[in-house]
Amino acid sequence: MEFRERLNSDKVILFDGAMGTELAKRGLEMSGTTNLSNPEQVLGVHRDYIRAGAEALITNTCTMNRINVESHGISVDLEKINLAGARLAKEAAGGAFVFGDISSTGQLLKPYGGYSEEQFYDNFREQAAILAEGGVDGFIVETMLDLREALCALRACKSIADLPVIVTLSFTQLNRGGRTIMGDAVSEIARALEESGADVVGANCGDLGLAEMAGLAALFRDATALPVMIQPNAGKPKLVKGETVFDMKPEEFAEGLMESVDSGASLIGGCCGTGPEHIRFISEWLKDR
Repeated sequence: MEFRERLNSDKVILFDGAMGTELAKRGLEMSGTTNLSNPEQVLGVHRDYIRAGAEALITNTCTMNRINVESHGISVDLEKINLAGARLAKEAAGGAFVFGDISSTGQLLKPYGGYSEEQFYDNFREQAAILAEGGVDGFIVETMLDLREALCALRACKSIADLPVIVTLSFTQLNRGGRTIMGDAVSEIARALEESGADVVGANCGDLGLAEMAGLAALFRDATALPVMIQPNAGKPKLVKGETVFDMKPEEFAEGLMESVDSGASLIGGCCGTGPEHIRFISEWLKDR
């Protein structure tokens, strides 16, 4: 079954949880570079999510776009890293869907920064082309802070292949219509993404708790007929002995995430701090429902 067919069913689609924080637990870099330096560990995380009940995997390629790596002084082979990310996810997937992960450049568009929309578009198009060559079933543009950057990535993905594109942004507040740090509101985001051809819209990561993410799901549901995706963090981050920790228990996370389903989300998963046990509990909740 193709992913767009699956979207038309009445069942919630469960994605995986975090990759970066799972790699950190194994003492590894929270980066796509691990696709080459420690491929077996990346493969192991993907397999753990499949065993936990995930129906879709996201490649370990989040920030592996040219502008991001070059602006951070990282010397890597982007083609090898992105192809390896797609290969590892596909190897673990079995019959699960695999989505190529594309995220922010870490830079700002003019007039706030030095980059043009054309530069961002070309940057994302390069990564999308590599992921498509790697055989992904679709793209997920995630953790975006700026609607304009998200649109550049969406258009770049659509220019490469007729594959489904999920677009999720990160939000700093639920009031005033749900806002990103750049001031973009849910209604504006949903309308622009729908008009530009997104298959799914929603929210991931960000500063909001589970109840607030459910509020965002409701705002998206009111603003668009497109399917809505919600991927929260496992609670608010805490600094413990110099390390960032997400300590929400899997049971609590699963129960809280069901509020987003009740509010209109039909695709769910986990972001920072979530692991296979969080996904396992969600999978059990969905079976019970």
